[in-house]
Amino acid sequence: MDALLTLTDLTGQEFVILTVIVVVAGIVRGFSGFALSAMVMATGVLILPPIQLIPICWCLEMVASLMMARSGWREADRGIVMGLVIGSAVGVPIGLALLTSLPVETSKLIVLLVIIVLAVTQLAKIRLAFLATRAGLYLSGLVAGIVTGVAHVGGMVVALYVLSQDATAAKMRAALVLFLFISMFTSLIYYVLADVMDMQAVWRGLAFALPTAAGVFIGQWLFTPRFATYYRPFCLSLLCALAGAALVRTQFA
Repeated sequence: MDALLTLTDLTGQEFVILTVIVVVAGIVRGFSGFALSAMVMATGVLILPPIQLIPICWCLEMVASLMMARSGWREADRGIVMGLVIGSAVGVPIGLALLTSLPVETSKLIVLLVIIVLAVTQLAKIRLAFLATRAGLYLSGLVAGIVTGVAHVGGMVVALYVLSQDATAAKMRAALVLFLFISMFTSLIYYVLADVMDMQAVWRGLAFALPTAAGVFIGQWLFTPRFATYYRPFCLSLLCALAGAALVRTQFA
């Protein structure tokens, strides 16, 4: 255990708290198809700065995506997903450049505000009609990429896009799963080039991979199609509460 803490550069308490966070985030990802990174960011930002959480989230999303990619490939609209991925590939370096140029406290504030705004927008079921166009497809991908570079929560932007299509809950979940899986590879290139993905990040990702996988497995086991309409509101409300609490903590602690 001491060797693991040394490799991850975390205290015992930090390691335990982050383990609980990734298990809960994995459960949410398992039955909703998104929000793993958002959950980790909304709470983990109290322990580590966003720039250190992003590569951890990448590793955890890869674990979850490998477990869920098969269903996403079967059910998702692949043409739409690829359009989103292309836009995202352009946006990630923009968001990453913004994040790396900001002070830590400012980056925390921006990350939490982005999460809250995206969650509230989805809870309010705001449908932006222009997103249903071809231009809206690539614009959504671009914004998702920028948000991925800033907070690794591009899936929430894609959820807004899919919402504008009046898609079923199953189709929305599949599109999110497939987008997150494919966009993993493009974002990794940028993280390596920017030295965001280093060996310490890899060790942290490996350390939390198994707890995340356990959470995703539990979430998939809990997923019941007839209750699908309730999963998103629950996850988004929980996300708002966690991000709001973290925001208050970071600004007034």
